Amino acid sequence: MSGRQFRIRGLVQGVGFRPYVWRLANELGLSGWVRNDGAGVIAAVNGKNWPKFKTRLPLEAPRLARIDGIEDEAVDVSGEGFVILDSESGEVRTAIGPDAAICPECVAEMCDPANRRWRYAFTNCTHCGPRYTVSHRIPYDRAQTSLAAFPLCAPCSDEYLAPADRRFHAETTCCRHCGPQLRLLSDDGQPLAGDPIAEALRLLSDGKVVAIKGLGGFHLACDARNAAAVAELRERKQREEKPFAVMGLNAASLAEFARIGAGERALLHSIAAPIVLCPKGDTDLKGIAPGLAWLGAMLPATPLHLLLWHEAAGRPPGTDWLNEKSELLLVMTSANPQGEPLVIGNDEALERLNGIADAYLLHDRDIVIRCDDSVARATPAGPAFIRRARGYVPVPIALADDGPSVLALGGYLKNTICVMKGREAFLSQHIGGLDNAAAIGFLEETVGHLLAILDVRPDLIAHDLHPDFPSTHLALGLSEKLGIPAIAVGHHHAHIAAICAEHGVNEPIIGLAIDGVGLGPHGGAWGGELLYLDGANCERLGHLSPLAMPGGDRAAKEPWRMAVSALHGAGFGYRVGGWIKQYYPTRDPGPLLTMLARNLRCPPTTSLGRWFDAAAGLLGVRDLMHFEGQAAMELEGLAAQYGPVDPLPGGYALREDGAILDFSPMLSALMGCKDDAAHGAALFHATVAAGLADWAIAAVNRKNRPETKGASIAIGGGCAMNAVLMTALRGHVAAAGFEVLEARLAPPNDGGLSLGQCWVARRLVSREASGENSLLTNE
Repeated sequence: MSGRQFRIRGLVQGVGFRPYVWRLANELGLSGWVRNDGAGVIAAVNGKNWPKFKTRLPLEAPRLARIDGIEDEAVDVSGEGFVILDSESGEVRTAIGPDAAICPECVAEMCDPANRRWRYAFTNCTHCGPRYTVSHRIPYDRAQTSLAAFPLCAPCSDEYLAPADRRFHAETTCCRHCGPQLRLLSDDGQPLAGDPIAEALRLLSDGKVVAIKGLGGFHLACDARNAAAVAELRERKQREEKPFAVMGLNAASLAEFARIGAGERALLHSIAAPIVLCPKGDTDLKGIAPGLAWLGAMLPATPLHLLLWHEAAGRPPGTDWLNEKSELLLVMTSANPQGEPLVIGNDEALERLNGIADAYLLHDRDIVIRCDDSVARATPAGPAFIRRARGYVPVPIALADDGPSVLALGGYLKNTICVMKGREAFLSQHIGGLDNAAAIGFLEETVGHLLAILDVRPDLIAHDLHPDFPSTHLALGLSEKLGIPAIAVGHHHAHIAAICAEHGVNEPIIGLAIDGVGLGPHGGAWGGELLYLDGANCERLGHLSPLAMPGGDRAAKEPWRMAVSALHGAGFGYRVGGWIKQYYPTRDPGPLLTMLARNLRCPPTTSLGRWFDAAAGLLGVRDLMHFEGQAAMELEGLAAQYGPVDPLPGGYALREDGAILDFSPMLSALMGCKDDAAHGAALFHATVAAGLADWAIAAVNRKNRPETKGASIAIGGGCAMNAVLMTALRGHVAAAGFEVLEARLAPPNDGGLSLGQCWVARRLVSREASGENSLLTNE
């Protein structure tokens, strides 16, 4: 054999990997070829320097590449020189990359008056730009993207065909002569005269709302410094108090309003460029994130967005202006009116955003699939996702084991889907709540798109245990259509299983599933669960002391109701009257106390989220929520501002041999914090963290199973997004000699359910083969 063949797997298509191989081979004087195929990239080289090629290949890969593995073998390689061959079809084992923030080289071109891409809003190369949101299927070639409608001009074609150029086979490359074009339309869809960027900036400066077509959908933008414009956007979008994200040119431009540490800065400047939750700075932007201690900050990630700041700076040549502070701050919120899916089409925008937007900054490059902005928080262990979407999807999560292909359809709120294929899990972008027909349509659209780009026909379908979820209905319909099994997975089982999938856990593990609500196996409203997982087997070891929910689901939106319930359940019903007069004098607790005394329309829940609501209500933080989790977020913010405190001695109790964790012993102390809600919030967080840690550690010791000795404790669910709670909880668990396993590659909330459902379904197949059955016992 005269040469060597290399098989490179991972994210190696559409990222400039073939020209990188071409340049490396030519530098080392090697002959041979390189090409894409369904499994990644194959390169064959011949020459005495092939060992150097092998050494350098993984070390100097392009900015967006991710190498998962390289295999090599001896082969015969003939011919002179080194060439790049056309793509070859085959079984799809590679992934399309995520959309990537604009690279420095493209920024420099846009800011160079002598460059043919001066101020061009769709400048990109193999190091940046759209990937996932413009792709129909793989292999990742221009013909499979929405850029197929834009034939390359001669100069762009020359770049595309030149291996030494960074746009060699850049599938979305274009210029102002052959690529997409910007337009600015009025509120009634008529073209507006003038430069679209300049006129859009003028409108924003005048307090108008402009819909801007981004990578994965439209944003609604307004001047973040203009309180009247922000209030108008809130009214039009019917978004009373839910926080907005703010886009600024750089960290210096945001520093007055957000505390940006090294972790936040790294996330803001990352290739993914997510919205980053930062502690608020010394100055508050009125109406942006009312009542919260964090501000969602982001930087311009696309040429189009960046050009607004370039225009505001006076169109300066060069890139020095990028490091200067800019006064321009824009609200950038998803254009998803009334909680429906993100708007992506031009005609769709004119119809669905009518009455919301004053103008539309759009273009003629189609968005193939909706993909919202990701939201993350910086932690010492890396980003913690609130929402995983643009910039991260469809990057796969590596798995410890192989198995059948599984499609999981998630839950009801914060929905995502997941496809497991081989040793990888592909979590979809955030889909959101399935409470309207359009959202259900988006779910169906995402299923079709993800299966298409992965070329997968699932062997199994997994779904939530709840029979009435639209995701469950779709799963059962697909199961019948495809003739494959549908497997129901418990909500909290899936929360912990998602962590097992991400961390490659194959041994039994103790898990804390802490969230708002999820259906238990026999109909109970769960949300504070101590579980023992052993693959597909899940045993409920304990739960939080139940709280009654007077009025049912209404109580989950009105924290004062949960406060009344908690006081009544703890035997403090006689104190409700005096407390309510102090905090909520317009509320009448009489009917609630009657309902609670008679147990009428007061379903019980073991939810930790409802305990947070009760504490927020009790401390006078708020009586009514305008969006999901608002009270808990405000409580967390107060605790963060106050700082760490010691847990309340005797503030919780383990009852029934450690099966029940009861937080009612701290209620009296919280009532004593009437003049200092922040101290009460800090005390609540500290006590809950200590109680949860003691509960889980005691469970490990109580079970006394050899396989759990010294094991980690998995913690998942929506409450695991609470930074104050999790910081304290990690400390307690570590002090006892255990490690906390938590979500890092997927959100800990319901956005990670589909990953856990896939993991359980795979293990169920193995378990059934061994003759076992029950998914969960001991409710």
